[in-house]
Amino acid sequence: VQLAESGGGSVQAGGSLTLSCTYSTLDYRFDSDCMGWFRQAPGKEREGVAGITSLGKIMYGNSVKGRFSLSQDNARNILYLRMNSLRPEDTATYFCATIDGFCSGDTPIIADRMDYWGKGTLVTIAS
Repeated sequence: VQLAESGGGSVQAGGSLTLSCTYSTLDYRFDSDCMGWFRQAPGKEREGVAGITSLGKIMYGNSVKGRFSLSQDNARNILYLRMNSLRPEDTATYFCATIDGFCSGDTPIIADRMDYWGKGTLVTIAS
């Protein structure tokens, strides 16, 4: 499974960015609609930002609720994260991740439960 994030950059506080995660696999046995966005700032633990379960339920971390929006283009295998009203504390490397199989509950925003990860894209918010 390959995951590739893009769309990171540097913006002023209050601005917006949209991240994209393109995913693909050559393993016909891989089957998952469970995906999540995570972020990690220097010196901090990886944090679940937003995710979608196999049943299509979308969830957000408390720190981004009302500001970030997750969407998915299944036809093109792309997961998006629209980030509005960005704050300096949103500065981090953002990763997308997925698991091999069905997921429910809050699994998509729990880092330890994810099987595959992209390399990340850096988001820097200037105050």
